[in-house]
Amino acid sequence: MKKIPNKKVTPVPPKFNMMWLWILIILGFFGLQFLFSGETAEKISYSEFEQNMLLPGDVDKLVAYKNNDLVDVEVYIKKDKLSEEKYKDVAPEENSLMMSPAVGPQYVFTEPSPEILERKLNASQDSLGTDVAKVAVKYEDRTNPWTGWFVSFMLPLLIIVGIWMLLMRRMGGGAGGGGGAIFNIGKSKAQLFDKESQINITFNDVAGLEEAKTEVMEIVDFLKNPRKYTDLGGKIPKGALLVGPPGTGKTLLAKAVAGEAQVPFFSLSGSDFVEMFVGVGASRVRDLFKQAKEKAPCIIFIDEIDAIGRARGKNSVMGGNDERENTLNQLLVEMDGFGTNVGVIILAATNRLDVLDTALLRPGRFDRQISIDKPDLIGREHIFNVHLAPLKLSEEVDAKKLSAQTPGFAGAEIANVCNEAALIAARKNKNAIDMQDFQDAVDRVIGGLEKKNKIISPEEKKIVAYHEAGHAIAGWFLEYADPLVKVSIVPRGVAALGYAQYLPKEQFLYTTEQLLDSMCMTMGGRVAEDITFARISTGAQNDLERITKLAYAMTAVYGMNEKVGNVSFRDGATESQFQKPYSDQTAELIDDEVRILIAKVYERTKQLLLDKQEGLIKIAEKLLEKEILFQSDLEEILGKRPFENRTTYDEFVNGGADGGGVPQTDLPIELPEKSNNNDTQSETTKEL
Repeated sequence: MKKIPNKKVTPVPPKFNMMWLWILIILGFFGLQFLFSGETAEKISYSEFEQNMLLPGDVDKLVAYKNNDLVDVEVYIKKDKLSEEKYKDVAPEENSLMMSPAVGPQYVFTEPSPEILERKLNASQDSLGTDVAKVAVKYEDRTNPWTGWFVSFMLPLLIIVGIWMLLMRRMGGGAGGGGGAIFNIGKSKAQLFDKESQINITFNDVAGLEEAKTEVMEIVDFLKNPRKYTDLGGKIPKGALLVGPPGTGKTLLAKAVAGEAQVPFFSLSGSDFVEMFVGVGASRVRDLFKQAKEKAPCIIFIDEIDAIGRARGKNSVMGGNDERENTLNQLLVEMDGFGTNVGVIILAATNRLDVLDTALLRPGRFDRQISIDKPDLIGREHIFNVHLAPLKLSEEVDAKKLSAQTPGFAGAEIANVCNEAALIAARKNKNAIDMQDFQDAVDRVIGGLEKKNKIISPEEKKIVAYHEAGHAIAGWFLEYADPLVKVSIVPRGVAALGYAQYLPKEQFLYTTEQLLDSMCMTMGGRVAEDITFARISTGAQNDLERITKLAYAMTAVYGMNEKVGNVSFRDGATESQFQKPYSDQTAELIDDEVRILIAKVYERTKQLLLDKQEGLIKIAEKLLEKEILFQSDLEEILGKRPFENRTTYDEFVNGGADGGGVPQTDLPIELPEKSNNNDTQSETTKEL
């Protein structure tokens, strides 16, 4: 058997710790203090002082200072007398005389008070001859020498050392410790999740995102079974970008990927790269990918990537250094440069796709853009089932009904509704959560906190009642308007004095007639005030804002105006600039057509409410009496709605959903969906 020679192991020298250097410096200061300090004086009695030093004339001077209630007297012997035999014990050495010319004191004695000291000295020196000079006492106000030395020298030194150590820790982000922490400032702040710190969230915890889950599950499957794809010549995408509105579950989906992939997972935010020091962001990007390559195969997740991924060249400072652009440039190089990142997959999330740099979005960096939209009916039902599972529910609670009653809700809003329902049921001391608690929770999320104790004058309450009745009448007798479910004049939120809830039909394309009916329904509150009181209030501010926005969209974006024509002036490249993508004459034409359109809507709504004025008065009086009316109350007052259009709620809960639909379009307007609040309360809307 061949003998394997022992491999010589080169010992690794220990790292030098700056703390030991500071300890040596402090000890050196102590040593110097003792080295240059005077000799320790020998304690004697007054009689010894008198016989051996004072009477022979060997005393140079006396220095007295108070020590508590006594007086200490220091005795300084003349330099020419120190060479005598009797002073050999206190005489300094030759090198000490060179470094410390001021020698002494050599002796010290104690007296009870300055008066006694003076009396003794006078009595002792009266017997001296005239040729011997008398010695006087010099009094000094002296504190503890150690205390004075510490306050004047050591305390400032300790303060400087403490500030220096604090700065080093702050600059190093609290890592590394000691003086070496400053070198950690360019290190990545990514949080690593591996086998030791695994995330427990799985794809079963993510509901309503089936298409997005399919995309990212393929990435996870590649990491687990790479040969399944490589045998066919396929390559896994280098990166996937999760795009969607806030609250739709982008970060939750990334957590599920971390829990399912069983590979190292680096998680950090885009703002973690940003620092006040120049070059730190790029350094952290390099360190992040260096760590990722060492642990490949792995996944890097960058949340809110728009913090560093904004388009370059916009809003840059002339002549300055843009740290964000340097960080983005380094990220682009690391993702798809000359270097290879085998086994490193990038996941990123943002709700601002429009501001990202085009170089960041190209294939080779982010090969896939996974759209995560607000869930549909089926998706909301699945999300409700996830959040209802840990709750104690009554038998009547139905996730299908709840999903139909919450159109446009994102996953985060659904989670908030479930939590609010549990809190409301607990507040009422119930043993289980029922449907009424969920209805109250939906109202709470849409309209804000109910404020029954808000003081409103009878005149204001009457105006609010007729305002909400105008919305109800317009929505009831217009074919394409969303059917009313509930109307209330109980104050909610910060400034909302009234509240109405509708159940819109879930659709993605809207015709001109549907948009006009929606505008008439929104105008109903202002018109009802006008024809009832012959004056208007500020309660229609939010209504008018929505009507104006929709009118401009119909005229300038959707090509629904004959004079402006089939043109669209929505130009994303110039939205943030001061210039408009059309001339001043066209802008004047658009303004005129918008005013004409809104005037027509007002006249149409006014004629409708005048024809149904009797029903308007009945609904307003009923609201003043009950404060809250439901759809059954409206049917009792106005009769059956004269249109057979079924709501999404009816189709899904009672008749079943057909599952079909038109692909969603990117229309930038907002239509009333869940609420129509009086006064200045912001209304919940649905983005088309």
